[in-house]
Amino acid sequence: MKKNPFKLVVAITGATSGIGKALAKQYLAMGAQVAVCGRSMKTLHDMDQEINSEDFIGVQADVSIQDQAENFIYSTIEHFGKLDILINNAGISMRAMVEDVDVKVLEQLMAVNYWGMVYCTKAALPQIKENKGSIAGISSIAGYKGLPARCAYSSSKFAMQGFLESLRIEQLNTGVNVLWVSPGFTASNIRNTALAADGSSQGETPLDEGKLMSAEECAENIIKAISRRKRSLVMTRQGKLLVWLNKFFPKIADKMVYNHFKKEADSPLQ
Repeated sequence: MKKNPFKLVVAITGATSGIGKALAKQYLAMGAQVAVCGRSMKTLHDMDQEINSEDFIGVQADVSIQDQAENFIYSTIEHFGKLDILINNAGISMRAMVEDVDVKVLEQLMAVNYWGMVYCTKAALPQIKENKGSIAGISSIAGYKGLPARCAYSSSKFAMQGFLESLRIEQLNTGVNVLWVSPGFTASNIRNTALAADGSSQGETPLDEGKLMSAEECAENIIKAISRRKRSLVMTRQGKLLVWLNKFFPKIADKMVYNHFKKEADSPLQ
């Protein structure tokens, strides 16, 4: 496809469901050109059929594999001629106590949530720098506060935020904006596909998804934050309260988090 200098080009990882898919649809509705990646070719094909736009491409990629992550970025640039915004959204979760979880589960989460972000960001940076664009990471409140029975998830999000903060400072005078977003509890497929202690899928989410912020509302907030070139975004009152409490009253935050997760259905804390 011929480069269109008047259209934003946005690459979104892990965008075949949830927040990523909502981001893709909203950017397309705004007139952007959008590339997404996912591991399932069938899911990508279904999404392509659903969207049916020449401004959209889906690329099969497992971002935890460096070659595939880089190929997603290079394919986006080759197809659309440039890249303005990278949103590192791909991620998996887990639920198990540290004493019970298999180390391979910890490695798998870091491979997807952290290294996948690193691979894509490194590949995209020259183009983002040339276009004075934005790099965003979809993090979590777990990137501010270690959550019980989510040790690998929290670790990966702390690592993501550390990497992106370092990058942001390095790029202060280049015109590149770097931010991370902490959606709080948002209706998403990530909990349904979360890993148990042995690496198997936990199945049903322990949360009532109907009471959470929708993926569409979350995507709208993320797009606003990127367009305003914000450095970070924490969503939901509960999320903002926890970040504030953890900064000034960490012991209270510890107890609040413990009590919250102990009430989950089949909580490992019980």
